[in-house]
Parts: sequence; structure tokens; C-alpha cells
Amino acid sequence: MYKIGLLVFMLQLSHVGFGQSATDSVKMVINSFFTAMNRSDKDALSNTLMDSAVLQTIGVKQGKVHVKNESLSAFIQTVSTMPKGAAEEKITFKYILIDGDLASAWTPYKFYYKGSFSHCGTNSFQLVRIDGLWKIQYIIDTRRKNNCAE
Repeated sequence: MYKIGLLVFMLQLSHVGFGQSATDSVKMVINSFFTAMNRSDKDALSNTLMDSAVLQTIGVKQGKVHVKNESLSAFIQTVSTMPKGAAEEKITFKYILIDGDLASAWTPYKFYYKGSFSHCGTNSFQLVRIDGLWKIQYIIDTRRKNNCAE
């Protein structure tokens, strides 16, 4: 009886650990994305992204909301040419949802360039788990200079 109880306990423990591990893995990839951005590390940045990743920003132009697409290769090139340490995005993880090999993360942020506040907003990440590793497939964000939470 002891062995059955121990087995049930270990299975429950591993299930709880798996849930935490998946969430932690999603956070790790997103944090790695921003660390690579801060270090202007093209290879590390590329390793966090799917080859088909989509990058978009929601903005207002002439009083109308629009969605701007950003080329993945142009983004990686821009980041890799910035001075190391120049780009710092401070995020908080508000929500992380996971269903199988799909994860979604909502991360309010403040962006600083060369130590000066630039803008704030929220990132929405969609990640896919391929061969056990999470990769970013989609990022859309908002950007503004006002009404930034402290």
C-alpha cells in the first residue's frame, strides 16, 4: 500500500511540476528575447524566434488606429546594430496561458533607450512548442509615451 501511495504522490508532484515548468519555460524564452535585445545579440535573438515569426505594432496615424507590420529580418538587423546595453525593456508577466504546444503571454512594459524612457505599452506573445522548446511565433504590441503605469 505504501508503494501505491508513494506512486500517486509522485505522479501528482510531477504534474504540478510540469505546469510550473511550462510556465517557467515560456517566461525564460521571453526573458531571453529581451536579454538578447539588450546585448544586441543577433544569434541569441534569432534562437528565441520561429523563422516565420510575425512582428506587429498597433499605432495611431492621423487619428486612426492601424497595425504596422515589421520585417523579422529588419528587426533582427536593427537590434544587432544597436550599442550593447542601449535597449532595455522592463516587462511584467501579467498573464500566461498554455494549451498543449500553444502559449500566450501578456506583458506590460516600459522601454528605455540608452537609459532614457522612450515609451510603454503591452506586448502580446504567441509561442509554439517545437520538439520540446518554446519559440516566439507572434508579437503584437502597443506603444505610447503617456499613461504609463508606475
